Amino acid sequence: MTHPFFAIHRHGLIRVAAATPRASVGDTAANADATIALAKEADARGVDLVVFPELNLTSYAIDDLHLQTAQQRATLAAIATVVEASAEMRPVLLVGAALVRNGRLYNCALAIARGRVLGVVPKTFLPNYREFYEKRWFASGAGMTGLTIDLNGEDVPFGTDLVFAARDLPSFVFHAEICEDYWAPTPPSTAGALAGALICCNLSASNIVIGKARDRAMLAAAQSARAVCAYVYSAAGPGESTTEVAWDGQGLIHELGEQIAESARFSTEPELVVADVDCERITQERLRTGTFNDAAVFAGNPETRFRRIAFDHAPVLADSGLERAIRRFPFVPNDPARRDDDCYEAFNIQVEALSKRLVAAHAETIVIGVSGGLDSTHALIVAAKAMDRLGRPRSAILGFTMPGFATGEGTKANAWALMRALGITAEEIDIKPAARRMLEDIGHPFSEGEPIYDITFENVQAGLRTDYLFRLANQRRGIVLGTGDLSEMALGWCTYGVGDQMSHYAVNAGVPKTLIQFLIRWCIRTDQYDAATDAILSTILAQEISPELVPAGADGALQSTESMIGPYALNDFFAHYVIRYGLAPSKIAFLAWHAWRDASVGAWPEDLPADARVAYDLPTIKAWLKKFLVRFFTTSQFKRSAMPNGPKVSAGGALSPRGDWRAPSDGIATTWIEELRSSVP
Repeated sequence: MTHPFFAIHRHGLIRVAAATPRASVGDTAANADATIALAKEADARGVDLVVFPELNLTSYAIDDLHLQTAQQRATLAAIATVVEASAEMRPVLLVGAALVRNGRLYNCALAIARGRVLGVVPKTFLPNYREFYEKRWFASGAGMTGLTIDLNGEDVPFGTDLVFAARDLPSFVFHAEICEDYWAPTPPSTAGALAGALICCNLSASNIVIGKARDRAMLAAAQSARAVCAYVYSAAGPGESTTEVAWDGQGLIHELGEQIAESARFSTEPELVVADVDCERITQERLRTGTFNDAAVFAGNPETRFRRIAFDHAPVLADSGLERAIRRFPFVPNDPARRDDDCYEAFNIQVEALSKRLVAAHAETIVIGVSGGLDSTHALIVAAKAMDRLGRPRSAILGFTMPGFATGEGTKANAWALMRALGITAEEIDIKPAARRMLEDIGHPFSEGEPIYDITFENVQAGLRTDYLFRLANQRRGIVLGTGDLSEMALGWCTYGVGDQMSHYAVNAGVPKTLIQFLIRWCIRTDQYDAATDAILSTILAQEISPELVPAGADGALQSTESMIGPYALNDFFAHYVIRYGLAPSKIAFLAWHAWRDASVGAWPEDLPADARVAYDLPTIKAWLKKFLVRFFTTSQFKRSAMPNGPKVSAGGALSPRGDWRAPSDGIATTWIEELRSSVP
């Protein structure tokens, strides 16, 4: 596919690799050959940047051989060999070598691209403790700025003040540091990131001892989170001298604190671990994090001191696949342990928040409408747990099921079964007489027997339910507990004011629909309630999502929410990338297409039912995304601007105008719709 939409570079993605060549003990020619072999493999895979281990051309564990003239000359010859071979390759290579400059030997990273050395970065922090003796051989690069080095007859930028930037690919900006640098309290990559680097790289030797691999991963994750960047780490592998230590060849790629790729360790074969890092997401995160800019200011604005080494990368805007896993459910981890950890936190955030609000409001009761659907079910079980935590009887929860013109017997039965199982005070109020009277009073055709099921018909029912709940709360010294979720607020799928948009406390407002289903499953799996409650929760999970405001058609089909507004799985995917990262619609479509186009590829959350494991093609994704954009940016912000209090639950964002999301109520979606139309085939 040749349309630019299918190219990763069109969407701010850069393909990086951590390379682990087979090392030697000081055989620089062999090291150069091993480096070139992996560089060719990276080129064939469309990689933009390859990070090799520390001193991979010279060899690391050769001790005093570093101080031999023959070894130093052999290193220069190896560099020349790699530079020449790189002329016909796409990737930029970050290789390690020991270089002499002005009577000192430096442990260096060399950036090589298209037949030339872009620059040389010396190591700043030299370990000289336990098994390390680097100060015996090397000088620190600390303070070495604005300099050059003569490298095989060419004057090349040299110093710790270098960032490398592609002229023709704005997202491709990287910085290099070496091994101990990121173990230091003040890693040089922090300044590099503050100077504009989006990808920070570490060329490492790093011998292996028990537990050290975990430490490396922790540091790479922490640095990518703290410096708001991608972090590519490559440690030396088999072949280095084992006179005193051993090597495992760990390769890591992190982005904003999340590990997105890792190599096999202790491999006897050369390895190249590849991933596409999302530099647009990194940039957007920096824009959203004022502390990042403050840190640059407090550090004296490093961009004014760093040299930006420009190069032409000549990216090919063609489909090269996607080398990263995209979660279909951004709010739900695929890993069962992480999923359960997230569910534990989300559920207890809601319980704690509601408990505090009950005490602060001096509320004696909770008043809640119970429909038998997902949202009211989840709000109700949160309320039950809050009462348990406060030591109050569940009978102080006043649950009302309020059947209307289209309420199914199944959902009403589920509502009653759930209320009884939980031991709350349960009542039923038939809203149909009041609804008929209101429809008659306003002259609606339905009151004359016409089957007109318009938005007025629907909202009369939704509004009456909320009206009853507020008056019941007044009467019974309680608060109305909102049941609407984050997905519904994103789509505006709620009745404004006197409707389900309003409550005294919106306990579900920070929880998307897709997560609610997993939260209920988690409650069942972890025995939060008794067997009778678990049984009815399972039944509710299995039913069709419907507002049940319009009578079934001639075919008996119920009103389906997802057939009108789109699959919640897609809508939650769209919402995550709009709210949390502000990505362009075409980028969101690109990610959704890679995540959802083939149900047989990629991981699914473990307990997602088989019939929910579906695929969506690009036209379907584009069509539902357009509807989402209209609903989100044009038709529903006024509802969010007046939404009640409720706890933020996910780092993926919330929509409260007092929290994560502030937007004009009279905005329009034109910019987003046009970007989608013009950029997606």
